Amino acid sequence: MLQDIVSYLACPHCARELALDGRTLRCPSGHSFDQAKQGYVSLLAGDAHTGTGDTAAMVAARSDFLAAGHYRPIADALAEAAAAAAPQGLVADLGAGTGHYLSHVLDALPAGPGSPGNPGAALDISKFALRRAARSHPRIGAVVCDAWRPLPLRDDAAALMLNVFAPRNGPEIRRVLRPGGMLLLVSPTHRHLGELVGALGLLSVDEDKQRRIEEKLGPYLTPGERWEVEFPLRLSAAEVRTVVAMGPSAWHTDPGELDARLAALPDPAEVTASVTVAAYHR
Repeated sequence: MLQDIVSYLACPHCARELALDGRTLRCPSGHSFDQAKQGYVSLLAGDAHTGTGDTAAMVAARSDFLAAGHYRPIADALAEAAAAAAPQGLVADLGAGTGHYLSHVLDALPAGPGSPGNPGAALDISKFALRRAARSHPRIGAVVCDAWRPLPLRDDAAALMLNVFAPRNGPEIRRVLRPGGMLLLVSPTHRHLGELVGALGLLSVDEDKQRRIEEKLGPYLTPGERWEVEFPLRLSAAEVRTVVAMGPSAWHTDPGELDARLAALPDPAEVTASVTVAAYHR
């Protein structure tokens, strides 16, 4: 809930601390931000932002697909890596979406003596996603923000950050990670959903993606362990449609052409899920 993370938040206008007054966040400079009835709060600095948030339809598709357990091995790998690190303090998920992975990680972290457990901050630009994230776990606070602008978190606020299929802002991740803190980053390999890319005309993953990620994060964080997580999926035609609808290809796919291509696929379709889980340290 929002009160679990308020001590880690910063005003997006002046970067000063925020305090919760009823359902409103206020800073000493007089800026205020009302909590939506769905549980999230928007800490966007003004109306302008640099990204396009996931639509309600994309969020619904992702929620259904994740709830069915198709990507459980990815969530388990994240949780195992997080539990091994045993962070004490805030877990912030940049590009948290529905809060699925953050919830899984929070459940895997043991609570210390006299502590209810780590608080979690779900950060995303999509209010549709954060409506779900705010309800996904009792220790998650959901915050609308832009990943490419200064994050509404205090310096050295997070013990652990997650970034799963989401934008990565190296300077800001370093700023909000405490010394000794860790980022766990999940990115697709070029084999991810490869059986569907050509067949359905989906966006492909660059074979050099991991190298490019390391080049962009290198000035700010030190790379650590890396794990390859690859597993087979057996997806019905409806589930294949959901995969398309929940990801970036949803913005670039013609519905009529997709229907025709889907009809040519075997049902169920054998598909490969393939991601890299990488640790980076401050």
